[in-house]
Formats: sequence, C-alpha cells, structure tokens
Amino acid sequence: MSHSQFPYSRPRRLRISENVRSMVAEHSLSVNDFIAPLFVMEGSKEKVEIPSMPNYYRFTQDTLLKEVEEIQKLGIPSVLLFAKVPNEKKDNEGTEALNPKGLMQETVRAIKKEFPDLVVMTDVAMDPYSSYGHDGIVKEGQILNDESAELLAKMAVSHAEAGADFVAPSDMMDGRILLMREALEEMGYVNTGIMAYSAKYASSYYGPFRDALDSKPGFGDKKTYQMDPSNVTEAVKEAVSDEQEGADIIMVKPGLPYLDVVRAVKESVHLPVAVYNVSGEYAMIKAAAEKGWLNEKEAMMEALIAFKRAGADLIATYFAKDAARLL
Repeated sequence: MSHSQFPYSRPRRLRISENVRSMVAEHSLSVNDFIAPLFVMEGSKEKVEIPSMPNYYRFTQDTLLKEVEEIQKLGIPSVLLFAKVPNEKKDNEGTEALNPKGLMQETVRAIKKEFPDLVVMTDVAMDPYSSYGHDGIVKEGQILNDESAELLAKMAVSHAEAGADFVAPSDMMDGRILLMREALEEMGYVNTGIMAYSAKYASSYYGPFRDALDSKPGFGDKKTYQMDPSNVTEAVKEAVSDEQEGADIIMVKPGLPYLDVVRAVKESVHLPVAVYNVSGEYAMIKAAAEKGWLNEKEAMMEALIAFKRAGADLIATYFAKDAARLL
C-alpha cells in the first residue's frame, strides 16, 4: 500500500468550477461586515479629495448626508465618523471636543435624523482637537493618561447625547473603557456601545489619514501610548482588559500587517472583533493599481477576505462602497 493518498485524494476536484468553489468556500464577505469611515469638515457644499487617498473625500455636513444616503442604499450598515477641526478651535484641553454644538455632535444629529437605522460610530480621541496633535492632554512633553481618560469619557457622553450608537475610542489611554462605560451608564446611555481600539499600533500606515484630518503629532511620536509593532501577547492583554472594562466590540488597527494579531485576539475574547483596513493600506493598493501593477478590484477583495480568514467579524475600510458594489 502506497503512503501517498494520491490518486484517491485530489483536492482539485473541489476547485473544478465556480459553483463548486463557492459551495466549499470557508469564508465569505458580506456588506454587513463593513463600516464606512467618513471625514466631515466645517463649511457647506464642499467635497474635497484627500491627495494621498485617491477617490476618498472630506465632506461638509450637507454633502456628507448625500454620501451617507449612497452608503445606506448600498446596504452598508454602519459609518465611523471623524471630524476635521480648524486650527483656531484646537487647544490642550479638548474644549471643542466637548462642545454640544460642535461639528461632530451636529453631524451625528443630522445623520441620525435623516437615517435613524444607520449605525453611527464616532471617533473618540483628542488628536483632531489638540493643539499638539496628540491623543491626550500634554504636560511638559508627556501625554497624561488619567486626565486624558477623564476627558475622553466626557467626549463619549457628549457623542451619546447627540445620538451616536457606538463611541469608538482610538486613543490607547489605559483604563479609558471603564471610565467611558461608567460615565455612559451614569448618564443613562446604557444602550450606547463602545467599539474599543484595543490593539492600535504605532504604525507608519496612518500617513494618509493624518493628511485627511490634519492631525499629525506636533512633537515626538505616539509610541508611548500606541503599541509596538513587535508585540502580539500585549495586544491580547489589551483586548481582554477592554472586554472586562465593558467594551462591546474589540478592534485591531492596522489590518493587513497585523492579521496574526486579529487571529490571536479573536481566540482570546468573547466579543465581535473589528479590524481597521487603514489609509496606508488603501493608498498602497490604489497607487499600485494606478501604475498598472495590480488589479485594484481583485487586490481589494483579496485583502478584505483575508480579514475574515484571520477572524475579523467587522471591517472598517475605505473600500466599503467599492466592495459593496461588487458584492
């Protein structure tokens, strides 16, 4: 008896046609997996392309609502909102971040009024509002943890008040999930969810995003609070801790270079895991496709299914609309 299973085992039999391949596919993509990130800016009737993110835009509130309508028509269930704040409104106290009539708060109200069923998630972090471009309050060159976490909890309440379905803290301060959960409960926002950026790495793949929001750090880098790309056990520790502190969804960011982290986190928590397919990953595929080096649609779909294969339940991606059209 030969030790080889061939010719009785021929894996190619299950690849013989499109129908057979579909029947035995282990993972599939659906529009329900997508969260579409959106950038809002002050002003009206404007839509400005982000130079490092071809075909992606910053919108004023009125044009953003048209974009949201299109997103909803495509069946995408959720948007993740980021606000671009003019420099004169930035300080080291996050004053504008807590303004009940601020850009983020007013935009959430406008979206929820017109599209009550859409799941609206909001970015909770100080960097768009900080004169230093950091995710927390700065004192003598240090990013303060506890004072920043207190401020972020107030921000979360202010977004919940405006109607946000989920707050998405992207700051990486220790203990901020517990403070947010407590603050939301205390103010009666018991149904407002928290999508925690639990494992957010100090990555070079955020470059185009910082162009989009004009939120580059004014000094130093973010390595004292965002994670070291060398670590995965630490990511699991962060995720488990956020789950215990009251997060509803755990996120890993960036995506493609961190698929092993997605898998490790998925195996360690009992919550849905989201992954953020970040601006640099989007820009790489776009740039290579523009040069004719890659087939954009195929590369996009391959990247998105990779997230599902790694264990992600949800994908925040700038490709949401394009992928939804193909699906």
